Amino acid sequence: MGSPAEAFDVIVPSFPGFGFSGPLPHHPDMNFWRVADLWHVLMTRTLGYDRYAAGGCDVGALVTGQLGHKYAAELHGIHIGSGLKLTLFNGDRGWDITGGHPLPDGPPEIRARAIEMERRFAVHLSAHLLEPSTLAYGLSDSPAGMLAWILHRWTRWSDDGGDIETVFSRDDLLTHAMIYWVGNSIGTSIRTYANNNRYPWTPSHDRWPVVEAPTGITFVGYENPPGVTTGQRVEHFAASDRGGWYNHVNLTAHDRGGHFVPWEIPQEWVADLRRTFRGRR
Repeated sequence: MGSPAEAFDVIVPSFPGFGFSGPLPHHPDMNFWRVADLWHVLMTRTLGYDRYAAGGCDVGALVTGQLGHKYAAELHGIHIGSGLKLTLFNGDRGWDITGGHPLPDGPPEIRARAIEMERRFAVHLSAHLLEPSTLAYGLSDSPAGMLAWILHRWTRWSDDGGDIETVFSRDDLLTHAMIYWVGNSIGTSIRTYANNNRYPWTPSHDRWPVVEAPTGITFVGYENPPGVTTGQRVEHFAASDRGGWYNHVNLTAHDRGGHFVPWEIPQEWVADLRRTFRGRR
């Protein structure tokens, strides 16, 4: 239990185009940096907060990073589940997680890890960025097809040891899938990825670090880069070209946990987030 003095309101908006916030007939160009603008309006004008903190993972980490970049003066801080550059989807090969570089020729275990991670994400990014509408028609027409597509991501991206129900209950999985189905939002969720590339991110200022808001990051072992252990993860990130992008104040690495950090290891995520925001009000 935390101290009452450290309590804060929790606002959980539904990501536009995903789940409850879809479809988007009047906003076909929605992407992560436009979502950041919407959420800033929500927090400051609609809900009336003078300052606030933000957290997110996956594409939500890019939204949160953009808030920490464009609106740093109005944020207490941010906490994210990765330390990606906001230029992630920019360029002609925004779907290529290698950034166009060949796979390493080093030790076999490092090359195998690089191949495994590329296979984990490559089809998702390439299909969503290059053929979003074609895929959306099929998944919107077939509940079995939609469930298969989503379930494949949950099973391959989570730290489940080959048994998805050790991480997520069957009820949780079916509930999340049903939200996509009844809201018919699978197509708009896919299009968001393409829009991240079609309407690329551009900086709001040229100051350094790019993300000026105090930043906490939770790293998980299942997404350790090739050749990097959990014990090395923080140092590896801080020394990388991505590390310099953020005003990081709280970097933590956990052996357990996969891509869906708040869903998979909620207690660790909340503890890390509280540590980032503590004393910043």
